Amino acid sequence: MEIAVPVPEAARRAGVGRSSLYEAINRGELPLRKAGRRSLVRVDDLKAWVDALPVANPHKIAA
Repeated sequence: MEIAVPVPEAARRAGVGRSSLYEAINRGELPLRKAGRRSLVRVDDLKAWVDALPVANPHKIAA
């Protein structure tokens, strides 16, 4: 199992766009690791970020 993935893969796994992930990184909500020129997101950090997202109110979601 991978412990870190590139940003596009992290976005795919989280079900969000790359822009949304980079915004979270820029806000300091999600750490970005560097391995040379590669930018990586630890899978554990990604899971923690998703877990910290607000829970949706089921009454506000359109059917």
